[in-house]
Amino acid sequence: MGDLLDFLRENFEQFDAAAAFDIFIIWLAIFWILLLLRNTTAMTVIRGATIVLIAAFVLVRVFDLRVLDFLLRNSFLGLLIVLAVVFQHEIRRALERVGRAASRAMGGATHYDETIEAITEAADRMSRRHIGALIVVERDTGLQEYTEGGVPIDAVASPELLENIFYPNSPLHDGAAVVRGDRIVAASVTLPLAENQLPGEYGTRHRAGVGITERTDAVSVMVSEETGDVSVAADGRLYSRLDETRVRGLLERLLGARNGDAP
Repeated sequence: MGDLLDFLRENFEQFDAAAAFDIFIIWLAIFWILLLLRNTTAMTVIRGATIVLIAAFVLVRVFDLRVLDFLLRNSFLGLLIVLAVVFQHEIRRALERVGRAASRAMGGATHYDETIEAITEAADRMSRRHIGALIVVERDTGLQEYTEGGVPIDAVASPELLENIFYPNSPLHDGAAVVRGDRIVAASVTLPLAENQLPGEYGTRHRAGVGITERTDAVSVMVSEETGDVSVAADGRLYSRLDETRVRGLLERLLGARNGDAP
């Protein structure tokens, strides 16, 4: 215990304004990283690993465990590399959030008023006729890597065109239609499936609609072929059993339309 007190005393004697500013910068960086990783799998693992490391450092100082002290001092860099590899998806999403924030600060916002109306009307029509559909609206994160595997469309988004794409037995009805701004850029697009488990009532279409929102900031609209229910997905969350008014309001809130926010 005496060694620990001497260690703390020596460090406090060297503490000055520059050291305080240095600590503040490090604390701010750690807080920013934790804020970006909140509500992710990485956050849970980091919390558990932090508790284990703190306990290990305390044991080293109290009981003078030299072997454990050696391992802790020489494995820290390796642990950082392992965390970067294991949680590359979460880290990528965190960095994308920073990029999206900078993009919004430097550039003007895209208006989706006509797109929202077209998607809302098409979803309502297809819901009444039990036509399955998956529509993905691109925001700041580009979806080029996904649309390259689909069929190029490049046409103004309209309820009629969206209905034709997803009409049963249409060559394009499988997969998703991707909308960029006010244009449908591709159809029959294959999307990654959701990592989080969805209730058994939701099939591949909903898993794909949620999956793309887990990896990007896109917004998905799904129409169930079996029940006719309309769902919206964003940030890995699924909002289901929506009527036309709620679909429009939710899309306005998520896409930042000029008509106002959702009620």
